Amino acid sequence: MQAAWYSKIGEAADVLEFGEQPTPEPLAGEVRVKLVTSGVNPSDVKSRRARPVTDPIIIPHSDGAGVIDSVGDGVSSKRVGERVWVWNAQWKRALGTASEFVCLPQAQAVTLPELVSFEAGACFGIPVLTAIEAVRLAGDIKNKTVLVIGGASAVGHYITQLVVLAGGRVIATIGSAAKAAHAKDAGALDVVNYKTEPVAERIKQLTHGAGVDVIIDMDLSTTTQLLTQGCLKPHGQLVCYGSNVPGDVPINFRTLLYASIGLKFFLVYDLAEDARTYGLQRFDALLHANRLKHTIGATLPLQDLVKAHQMVETGQVLGNVVIQI
Repeated sequence: MQAAWYSKIGEAADVLEFGEQPTPEPLAGEVRVKLVTSGVNPSDVKSRRARPVTDPIIIPHSDGAGVIDSVGDGVSSKRVGERVWVWNAQWKRALGTASEFVCLPQAQAVTLPELVSFEAGACFGIPVLTAIEAVRLAGDIKNKTVLVIGGASAVGHYITQLVVLAGGRVIATIGSAAKAAHAKDAGALDVVNYKTEPVAERIKQLTHGAGVDVIIDMDLSTTTQLLTQGCLKPHGQLVCYGSNVPGDVPINFRTLLYASIGLKFFLVYDLAEDARTYGLQRFDALLHANRLKHTIGATLPLQDLVKAHQMVETGQVLGNVVIQI
């Protein structure tokens, strides 16, 4: 099969290779998906740059969509021919979706409705499920104000839509006029340009000095400053799914204690079973009701995976970057 892979960490142009790899066969309980698309996420880029390689090769990417063409023992043959989107294809596994075929446990191949494109299906695993879990952890947000950090990111765009569907108001941080328009397209009522505006001051202005009820955060290393600056109401919640600084992040204990601030963290790859079930069921309902916008920022062939990774690294594309297999 055709595939892209790397055998050492480094810059995309230095380590990504393209060529032929053996076609995998499904084990018991697995399905094999003939992939049509593969989604490129920031975590794929970070893994390629920093996560030690312990297998002979890594075929990157956890998200993708295609058609089941073979099944292992214990899986109904009726699933052959089923259109699916996949999640966690490369979590604790070496062989992900940047290839013609991927084998994975059958529960990780979810039916893709006929009216939903394979390109959209490549956006679901990490962006959508992260957004759903973040909003779930935020609790009841009806009539509440939610600050979405990175409102124009793939995850932030979905988070904003979900908050609005739940009856909340979104303030989104963005870094350009184009990203402001993208965040507002998702339903953000207000935007704050973190590159040109004093973020804390603007948030206080927009909330009449009260602060927001919830912060949903993609970069704890910078957002902790907003807590000490009073951007989150007393008894507010900070829900975090990422940080640009993976090690120690300074945080003011007194601020957290005296404002009774709640902190919630999660890793979308490793959700508790009940949270995973909720996310899949919630998304299935939203998908069939056509309640979410799926933004494809760029579509490239597998041979151009280096360019695709560079697009994600530089943040030059609004929406998801999708590879056509």
